[in-house]
Amino acid sequence: MPTDSWPLDGPLDLFRTLRPLVRGQGDRTVRLARDRAWLPFRTEDGPATIALHVQGSRLVAETWGPGADRLLARAPTMVGVPLRGAGDSEAGTESRAQPWPDAHPVVRQLARRFPGVRIARTEAVLDVLVPAILEQKVTGSEARRAWQGLVRRYGEPAPGPAELGLRLPPAAATLAALPYHAYHPFGVEQRRAETVRRVAARAAWLEGSIELSTSEAHARLRSISGVGPWTAAEVAVRALGDVDAVSVGDFHLPNLVAWALAREPRGDDARMLELLEPYRGRRAIVMRLLELSGLRPPRYGPRLSPRGIEGI
Repeated sequence: MPTDSWPLDGPLDLFRTLRPLVRGQGDRTVRLARDRAWLPFRTEDGPATIALHVQGSRLVAETWGPGADRLLARAPTMVGVPLRGAGDSEAGTESRAQPWPDAHPVVRQLARRFPGVRIARTEAVLDVLVPAILEQKVTGSEARRAWQGLVRRYGEPAPGPAELGLRLPPAAATLAALPYHAYHPFGVEQRRAETVRRVAARAAWLEGSIELSTSEAHARLRSISGVGPWTAAEVAVRALGDVDAVSVGDFHLPNLVAWALAREPRGDDARMLELLEPYRGRRAIVMRLLELSGLRPPRYGPRLSPRGIEGI
């Protein structure tokens, strides 16, 4: 069980930083407590599980499995902590919420309220990309049910303490080999199933996005049919540590931004980007703070209802 620790360069809210990785209450690919987190991954050396917790002013990590040493080396940038002696990096200092002096009062207040919120960088592209594809044009409950079902059926027990009940996400080769109709029991129609199969077949190439610049990584993701700007941004802000990613095309976010920053009950993508422009370079942090704020625009109509796959 390799272990290590690193000095924190500022507050770290481990729970809220990693919360976007959780796909519903029954997601067994991650487990979060207030100051602890357990996450399983597939690495080049084999599967591994990492446990993270904050101890005073240090981040402490412990790992299990064949890929334990490789995963341990990724721990600091996973939660935005610079490596010892490396100085600040894009996935480090810039991933922290900052109370910008000239920011909107709501943003300043939220930055003070949530000082330890950072942007994660898991470097596990496929593990984020697949559930993002499952979320396309369906309700959150439908997407969570599909992801959790795939994990239960095609995932594997993760290394580490058995009592955690963690499972590895399905392997790329497994997802690519499944015929599209094998996804139907999980409520996934042919269009999304084929997109999952396409990205799984090119998993190694997509995982290489972590070595590219932000713009190049977005371009690589979007080169796959079925992966648009929204899906690419969802991956970038979780797997790549992109502190500026904005999920254009989201059903809820434009209204949230318009309401929080302009008291306008409705907004579109253009208005959202206009209001976020003063924060270019750190827009993902602002979006995360707004999502944590509890602010909600007025509702004027019914919510999107779940549908059978024949209606998607």
